[in-house]
Amino acid sequence: MTEERYVDPDKETFAAFRAMERDGPLHMLNLVQLRDKAVYEDDRKASGVDAYAAYGRESGPVFHRVGGRIVWRGQFEFILIGPSDECWDHCFIAEYPNLAAFVEMVRDPAYRQAVKHRQAAVLTSRLIRTRPKEGGDLFG
Repeated sequence: MTEERYVDPDKETFAAFRAMERDGPLHMLNLVQLRDKAVYEDDRKASGVDAYAAYGRESGPVFHRVGGRIVWRGQFEFILIGPSDECWDHCFIAEYPNLAAFVEMVRDPAYRQAVKHRQAAVLTSRLIRTRPKEGGDLFG
């Protein structure tokens, strides 16, 4: 996969994200590739899978408290269009009731402690903000 890592947003990108305030729910498409072995600052030993599971366990109560829920989850199989070297260990859409709920989550002290597991576990990721829309029978 790519040499460049995408794990956390920079301050400018997060500020632009926050400036996109609007009413209604937020859908965040998450694509996550894990490291084989987690890399913790304190040199503790864990697999990427185990570290990401710890992130889920520890951040879950905060995620649910702000009204978050997983609305779609899929298992990566194959890239038909796009970089053939990309593969994703986790593919899911997390829904938040609004932008304020997402910001509240990432600023919560318990979440900020849990995110160290995500940072240790993730090789690279994509976090794509979307506005939910109704489904339909046609593309476009």
